[in-house]
Amino acid sequence: MPLTAAPAPAPAYGRLLINGLLAGLIAGLLAGGFAFFFGEPHVDAAIALEEAAAVAAGDTGGGEEPLVERDVQSGFGLILATSLYGIALGGMFATGYTVLRRRLRASSDARASLGLAGAVLLGFVLVPFVKYPPNPPAVGDPATINQRTITYLAMVVIGLVAVWAGVVAARTQAPEWRKALAGVAGFVVVVAIGYALLPSFNEVPETFPATLLWDFRLSSLGTQVVLWTVLGLGFTALLARSHTPAAEAEKSEPVAVSR
Repeated sequence: MPLTAAPAPAPAYGRLLINGLLAGLIAGLLAGGFAFFFGEPHVDAAIALEEAAAVAAGDTGGGEEPLVERDVQSGFGLILATSLYGIALGGMFATGYTVLRRRLRASSDARASLGLAGAVLLGFVLVPFVKYPPNPPAVGDPATINQRTITYLAMVVIGLVAVWAGVVAARTQAPEWRKALAGVAGFVVVVAIGYALLPSFNEVPETFPATLLWDFRLSSLGTQVVLWTVLGLGFTALLARSHTPAAEAEKSEPVAVSR
């Protein structure tokens, strides 16, 4: 079978949506577990630094108490948030897969699903991460939060456009090595333009420990990688089950109508 052969007929959108929601839930739970074990210790350390700096500056801690206790935030609240986030992303992923499936030109649904997940991870996560890596609590100027949010969202759009440009550029070439070269070039050009046009923010205090900052950013990136990896693999596995002989027989089995 040629590599550009069309995949088999896909299940109905409702089935794909359920697969996406379930895969997203599993991905969110695992990503939350990763964040709890590898990310929260760095958040606690950053909060401790912030509190120590406030005490040193003469602030005795007379501010308002948080609405939710820190233990709840870092435990149940974290898992709940990542689970809901994963479910939402799973639904959007299933919808995107349904719309783009025929345009992906993959030899199988598994390759199409994994390829789409990898493309989203690259454009939605990795490209913005390099330009605007996340910072722990107490790092960043509150006055620039709106500007930083807008530029980050712009970088997400640029990252997705860069992935699309790479795919389009690759399809204009015939030999495989030229496809790869054109795809990389198209992607890099768009990303480079985005990095050059958007402003940079260097608001990390010089006194903030570089190791803690690096560990926090790596754990944040790891959480996203776990989320999208599990989402892609889970959706692909559920999609494969939809194509099993038993599932196909169930879909094609006539329904008796009583009169």
